[in-house]
Amino acid sequence: MAYDDQNIFAKILRGEIPSFKVYKDDDTYCFMDIMPRSKGHCLVIPKTPCRNMLDASPDQLSTCLQTVQKVSHAAMKALGAEGVTIQQFNEDAGGQEVYHLHYHILPRWPGIKTTPPGKMGDMEEIKATAEAISAAL
Repeated sequence: MAYDDQNIFAKILRGEIPSFKVYKDDDTYCFMDIMPRSKGHCLVIPKTPCRNMLDASPDQLSTCLQTVQKVSHAAMKALGAEGVTIQQFNEDAGGQEVYHLHYHILPRWPGIKTTPPGKMGDMEEIKATAEAISAAL
């Protein structure tokens, strides 16, 4: 399937939809998930178009994973997390909902489960968490 440049992440990259920035470089953008499944849940995307890892270039994959690693360390430091869960979905059958390559970073603590998907978070708390992770970078 072709890349749809009207997907929500493409609109975020163009500044048409606001986001809480955590980190950006020449190739990637990391921002907070507004329906967080854990405190500090954020997303890493390439700045260039691709639907998912199945059609991504090696450079897109590499730069995204470098950012995932960098932000994961910062999130653990900023939030006192003891680990992270990294998620990445491909196509409908794989659970993908937004068709722009993205990686979920979910900071984790022992004994605390992730929350169910689809519930809007508190925007002030999400903004403060983005600032804390950014400061740890």
